[in-house]
Amino acid sequence: MKRIAPCLFFLCSLFLQAQKEKTPKFYSFDGSYFYGTIMEHNRDIGHLITGHPTGVILSWNQKTYGLKEWERRYNYPDFGYSFTYQDMKNQYLGETYGLYAHFNFYFFKRNMMFRIGQGLAYNTNPYDQDRNYINNAFGSHLLSTTYLMGNYHKQDIIDGLGLQAGISVIHYSNADFKSPNNSTNTFTFNLGVNYLLDHEKHPEYVPKDEEGKYKEPVHYNFAVRSGVNSTGVVGSPQLPFLTIAAYADKVINRKSTLQGGAELIMSRSLEEFIAYKAVAFPQQNNDPDADAKRVGVFVGHKLTFNKMSLITQLGYYAYYPYKSYVEQVYNRIGLQREITKDWWASATVRSHGANAEAVEFSIGYRL
Repeated sequence: MKRIAPCLFFLCSLFLQAQKEKTPKFYSFDGSYFYGTIMEHNRDIGHLITGHPTGVILSWNQKTYGLKEWERRYNYPDFGYSFTYQDMKNQYLGETYGLYAHFNFYFFKRNMMFRIGQGLAYNTNPYDQDRNYINNAFGSHLLSTTYLMGNYHKQDIIDGLGLQAGISVIHYSNADFKSPNNSTNTFTFNLGVNYLLDHEKHPEYVPKDEEGKYKEPVHYNFAVRSGVNSTGVVGSPQLPFLTIAAYADKVINRKSTLQGGAELIMSRSLEEFIAYKAVAFPQQNNDPDADAKRVGVFVGHKLTFNKMSLITQLGYYAYYPYKSYVEQVYNRIGLQREITKDWWASATVRSHGANAEAVEFSIGYRL
């Protein structure tokens, strides 16, 4: 998870707020206290690991009971919002406050719960060249954040009240929106309670039915992606980038869609980096006029939940004349939401291995 946190919160929020179901809704909330340690995923942050972070995770969940087909398909997951508070136990890292959208998935007769949450966080003490140059983990107050939680989860033990305990990993990064950005990953143990609101009114789960085979013809997508990022050099400016993509997709069942295509990437930050390297390291014979454009080819997969989808793609820069910036193999992960039958929007993170280059906001059209 080093330096990767797709800034996807706005799409999650759209998904959760745009639900217009006329079916009944059922809710729960839970709260956990955690105690953990910051993992030294990068030697550059070793001086910031001085204590054991503590904090709380508070969550509001909308339960599903199979009243919609997709709920049965995914074993009746929950979706909702989370709030986190974390004391980093280091004067230079300060404290963080996070707001997330999340999904809960259940296993082993619903006794085990896995949660993934994605959102935004506010850090109280980021890097400042005069007041806090020691903090090389966070370059800005605003961070993207991801947390994963695996819990033993027992509901409705007594009058709607239950218990939960397990582990979680909380990641903070700004995906090179502003340098420095070495990020942090906190491994924690958590213990808490959960409560079903109006527990006596919650229904039984609708039994799963056997779904027939489902497929669609090949569709063609056109997308424009944009945002801002920096070169990774402390003090470098935040500059825009533009990506134009075209790809085909093939639905293979109600959950999965395969993708393949190409894209043109134009980055002002890469232009800035080429100029910087030519001036700062003349002995390396860097060409200040090198072409900053890249052409990538990629394959991917879309996992669909109702109108929301998880996007994962793996790409290779087929045209990449300046090879001293990032690796030629890249990956993309993020969330996509269907706006209409033809139009969609997404927020994704494009990375090279574990090194995030940019958060991308996209609009696309599907033929």
